[in-house]
Amino acid sequence: MADVTASGLLADIADVGRDRTRGGYSRHVFDTAELDLREWFAGEARRRGLDLEQDRNGNLWAWWGGPGPDAVVTGSHLDSVPGGGAFDGPLGVVSALSAVDIMRERGVTPAKPLAVVVFGEEEGGRFGVPCLGSRLSTGSLPAEKALRLRDPDGVTFADAARRSGLDPERIGADPELVGRIGRFVELHVEQGRGLVDLGGPVAVGSTVIAHGRWRLTFAGQGNHAGATPMDDRRDPMLPAAETVAAVRRIAASAPATRATVGRLAPNPGGTNVIASTVDVWLDARGPDVPSVVRDVEAAARAAAEAEGCTVELREESWSDEVVFDPALRDELSAELGDVPALPTGAGHDAAVLSAHVPAAMLYVRNPTGVSHAPEEFAEASDVDAGAEALATVLARLSR
Repeated sequence: MADVTASGLLADIADVGRDRTRGGYSRHVFDTAELDLREWFAGEARRRGLDLEQDRNGNLWAWWGGPGPDAVVTGSHLDSVPGGGAFDGPLGVVSALSAVDIMRERGVTPAKPLAVVVFGEEEGGRFGVPCLGSRLSTGSLPAEKALRLRDPDGVTFADAARRSGLDPERIGADPELVGRIGRFVELHVEQGRGLVDLGGPVAVGSTVIAHGRWRLTFAGQGNHAGATPMDDRRDPMLPAAETVAAVRRIAASAPATRATVGRLAPNPGGTNVIASTVDVWLDARGPDVPSVVRDVEAAARAAAEAEGCTVELREESWSDEVVFDPALRDELSAELGDVPALPTGAGHDAAVLSAHVPAAMLYVRNPTGVSHAPEEFAEASDVDAGAEALATVLARLSR
């Protein structure tokens, strides 16, 4: 089999899931684009003679040497945020496949089982909860909660999984599968400019800051936009808008904390209709998130009361700060020539797994510093350098 570079593999899937409206890519779990990428991954795994399996939660595993204990596992995800970049997720998958090629070219045969994994719904772009596949497998997300999740079209995760050939009754914690993992390494495009400033193509991960998502639902009185006097309205869009502005103000006063409203959904959503409800999603990250969320909720309640509306706050996901395994981090850094260790404000499947197995991250330089947007980028030379680095550490860990 001819060797295929990571940058070449990434080019192979460049047309899958392009978003002609938003720009970039929209690939969400069990939609057409993501299913096409799963089929592509299966074909690439078969071409390398890897044993492919889909677990009870829809994650894909390609095994070199067959499943077994103390496995060295690498991989990432294939889904994206709406209108996301080409690298977030797929870079870790194509680099893992390329690393298998590089190891074989170097004459390396793993003494331990080695697997490339594709986790489902890492971004939460369809069902709202990030790292859904890894959370389900580790048991950190109850199956009954996951099965009730709905996408913007009202389709439940249970129904979407069933249509894709999964048995909803088997979805949930998979301790036997997680127990096979000896160590896990995830390669990812850097979501920031640390490597640009340091002048290197690759780094290891140190920490992931605490982060969570909340939904605020404002309720008022839907009505006719032309027939309802301005002083006779209970319009939930007003307190929703005031809350969006308050989020920026409140987070700006909390050191090292970031808070964002990236999604707002009025119901029913007509141009000539006063909304009856408005959902606002809050993403908050950093050391002072609890107090920020409390202040945002207080501002939302005050704004809702002033308009004669109500508001309900619901937590959709939460992840504490993660410190990646220090021994594994230092081992990888030394193996790669003492590359730097960088923190991140972005969540990853590696962070979910870190509570159960030694886990690490490799980052590849992103010259724009932009992520979750079409401008996300990595030079082909850096992409291939990342795959070479991943092959190096996998060879060491699988001795």
